[in-house]
Amino acid sequence: MSAKKIKRSLFEPKIVRRALLDSVGKLNPVYQIKNPVMFVVETGSVLTTLLFLHALITGRGEASAVFILQISVWLWITVLFANFAESMAEGRGKAQADALRKTRKDVVAKRLSKPARDSGVTQVPSSGLKKGDVVLVEAGDIVPMDGEVIEGVASVNESAITGESAPVIRESGGDRSAVTGGTLVLSDWIVVRVTASPGETFLDRMIGMVEGAKRQKTPNEIALDILLAGLTIIFLLVTATLLPFSIFSVKAAGQGSPVTITVLVALLVCLIPTTIGGLLSAIGIAGMDRMIQANVIAMSGRAVEAAGDVDVLLLDKTGTITLGDRQATLFISAPGVDEKNLADAAQLSSLADETPEGRSIVVLAKEKYGIRERDIHALGAQFVPFSAQTRMSGVDLNGRQIRKGAADAVEKYVQKQGGTFPAGVRAAVDDIARQGATPLVVAEGPSVLGVVRLNDIIKGGIKERFAEMRQMGIKTVMITGDNPLTAAAVAAEAGVDDFLAQATPETKLKLIREHQAGGRLVAMTGDGTNDAPALAQADVAVAMNTGTQAAKEAGNLVDLDSNPTKLIEIVEIGKQLLMTRGTLTTFSISNDVAKYFAILPAAFVSIYPALGALNIMRLSTPQSAVLSAVIFNALIIIFLIPLALRGVKYKPLGAQTVLRNNALIYGVGGLIVPFIGIKLIDMLITALHMA
Repeated sequence: MSAKKIKRSLFEPKIVRRALLDSVGKLNPVYQIKNPVMFVVETGSVLTTLLFLHALITGRGEASAVFILQISVWLWITVLFANFAESMAEGRGKAQADALRKTRKDVVAKRLSKPARDSGVTQVPSSGLKKGDVVLVEAGDIVPMDGEVIEGVASVNESAITGESAPVIRESGGDRSAVTGGTLVLSDWIVVRVTASPGETFLDRMIGMVEGAKRQKTPNEIALDILLAGLTIIFLLVTATLLPFSIFSVKAAGQGSPVTITVLVALLVCLIPTTIGGLLSAIGIAGMDRMIQANVIAMSGRAVEAAGDVDVLLLDKTGTITLGDRQATLFISAPGVDEKNLADAAQLSSLADETPEGRSIVVLAKEKYGIRERDIHALGAQFVPFSAQTRMSGVDLNGRQIRKGAADAVEKYVQKQGGTFPAGVRAAVDDIARQGATPLVVAEGPSVLGVVRLNDIIKGGIKERFAEMRQMGIKTVMITGDNPLTAAAVAAEAGVDDFLAQATPETKLKLIREHQAGGRLVAMTGDGTNDAPALAQADVAVAMNTGTQAAKEAGNLVDLDSNPTKLIEIVEIGKQLLMTRGTLTTFSISNDVAKYFAILPAAFVSIYPALGALNIMRLSTPQSAVLSAVIFNALIIIFLIPLALRGVKYKPLGAQTVLRNNALIYGVGGLIVPFIGIKLIDMLITALHMA
């Protein structure tokens, strides 16, 4: 079952029940000390609990036992709410992992004695296989372990992993040779060399990654932890000095009473960044969960966060920027050649060509000149397949030798036949290349008949997406093996900022290093072994699930859909994570102001009656003011859990705009909401005679 198939509601009852139990378990101080802010809150909870017991037993507490109990209970609730937020985020990951575990099966594998189909077969359980073993997988068999196809070709159903029902082709060699344990072979057969040991398969790694509890903190999150710990220490020192200050003030003023330890604990808990401290871990785990919902497995939390900081995107042209299938759009005949004869020859050479380009030539000839398709076998023709060496394909029939292919390859072929390459055709080839299309030259024997124009079809809406990236300050770079003229034209039409033509593994790696040397974070996608070096170098490396094992091991993200355009969505998820963390941090720090106006006047009003002027919320009594602030401090965490799990809605805006909106909405909101909330709670407490 894929991440798509197990997408869950935010508060699914089963996850909530598990989270409630986990919240209690996380009260263990050994666990809480990992979060300095919440550890301080828990320490305060323990201290106020002891003060309550002392007041209850001796009858001589620093305040009434009921008041101390109420403060203590709400402090414990604050810790539990923070634990619940983290447990909810972890619970969603654990639910994903539980569903994935159900797809893992111990099947019988057909282990071969030699890496060949006709060698001896021994049936063993898949758990008994080890790295390097060779197995035969036939139609109806489940692939027992992750591996590489070394012989054969088969149709494979990978819906157990990707959620996509359409079968895919897996074959030896190339970039489509990787198979995943647990997938089903639908037809034919393949010989697979095992590349993972039991417990180390891709499915095992998926399970480990989706369990948020095993997630490591990212550098930015660690830095924020340090900031929050620093603020906590500062407020702790400030609060600690208030007790001797209040004792001195009572003696100096000759009135009032010193501030109680219970009130000081309440003040400390309300002033330290409790809200973001309680939600920080949940935000990070939820970010990884959103990546899973997009059918992307993150190999580390660092990768998700880095995606939000990316400012250079490297994207393959074919399949990412273009549809991947070039289409024939125009016949341009050589001087003295009838265009219909060119179309006829081009169609004949393409009748057995099953590529999208070949089929489009057949269709164009039929639509433009009414030339019907013919059975190449009935004609007794011999089809000449395309090869990387000749870079041509064609057909031989009735003494005719028709070839089509790259201009320079056809030119060499014609010259060997004793012909010449017309200047008019060369000009047409250059003109087509300058316009971003691909020229395909057709020749018959020593005569060049003309050129077929093939167009790369730019994906709809991709130009607008690149404009959004540019607005966010992200530079887009197209990578292609095309010549510079073609690459420049496609880049202009697609709206990318730059391009790398005639790309090789070495040039990709060099480009990434150049950008990184300039202090930029680079993201790229890849699926082949030749992409592995660049993927390993990139800060955010998205490997296609259909790609080779080398590519998947080099990447820090794996796209189960094998959709190269997913990179744009991944960047958006990363930015949403960072925006969520930033907005809630702003809100948390801002709402301390209201708590200050609630508690400080209440704490010192008996000593300095003039401080009553600071009671701008007109809270009923000093005790109700303190209790209202503590209750609000606890409740705001639970109200913000949905925002922490869903994330702040992403909009492609520049950094300056995001910062301004953050300050206006969450900064100002963080100032206003607590004033309203504390006042309402105070009114309720007064009506219920709780303080």
